[in-house]
Amino acid sequence: MTRRAQVARFVENRYFQNFIIAVILFNAGTLALETTPGMSAGNERALHTLDYIALSIFVLELAAKLYAYRGRFFGDSWNLFDLFVIGIALVPAAGPFAVLRALRVLRVLRLVSKIPSMRKVVSGLLVAIPGMASIAALLGLIIFVAAVMATKLFGGISPDDFGDLGTSLFTLFQVMTGEAWPDIAKTIMVQAPMAWVFFVVYILVSSFAVLNLFIAVVVSGMEGELREDIREEEAKQQEQQSAVNAEILGELRALRAEVALLRQSDRV
Repeated sequence: MTRRAQVARFVENRYFQNFIIAVILFNAGTLALETTPGMSAGNERALHTLDYIALSIFVLELAAKLYAYRGRFFGDSWNLFDLFVIGIALVPAAGPFAVLRALRVLRVLRLVSKIPSMRKVVSGLLVAIPGMASIAALLGLIIFVAAVMATKLFGGISPDDFGDLGTSLFTLFQVMTGEAWPDIAKTIMVQAPMAWVFFVVYILVSSFAVLNLFIAVVVSGMEGELREDIREEEAKQQEQQSAVNAEILGELRALRAEVALLRQSDRV
């Protein structure tokens, strides 16, 4: 076994992966402590040291993968994700790059690339993106039409909520989330008693219909990923069964050859 193969076997080892997960969780804890005034006061140097130790472990892990996989490293999107997250942490967080210091918490997202169940969820979401984009466009169209109508109907009654198109778009987005829409509707219904019809229809279409389509598309993507996993598992089982069958056939041929030799020796 070559040295590269040994390094690849080491970084793929289950115990090493569990160690990296533990370091990620530990690093998440140290980053959280830095945001707590009572804990960070007087302990900044120690917390920074622990943060640098965790970052060094992550860099060594990536270096080992680059050495073991070489060009194949860049063929895995999760490796590229890890490289991006760690690369941000290596940028000097001083001067104009001081804002990048807050992005160190992105390292916690490496749990997604380390835990298979999380990877499947993210893969399902990525598969659902095309369908979600179409639904988002439909939702945007519905909000735009409703905003134009609300500006025309209620702009004079409640200029703070529907005075212009931009204000109406924000108000209707707020109504779609269910936040304080009864108060907005009651204010308008003082002068326009039938305004409730507009709000009820808008909420039914935007919240209960369109937003549920997002859930349907995501669930469909998850099912697709699950079916793909099942096909892969069935393919592996078929390969294993084929290997077992080939081994059994080989043993049967060997037994037949031995029996044939025994018969020939008995005849002699």
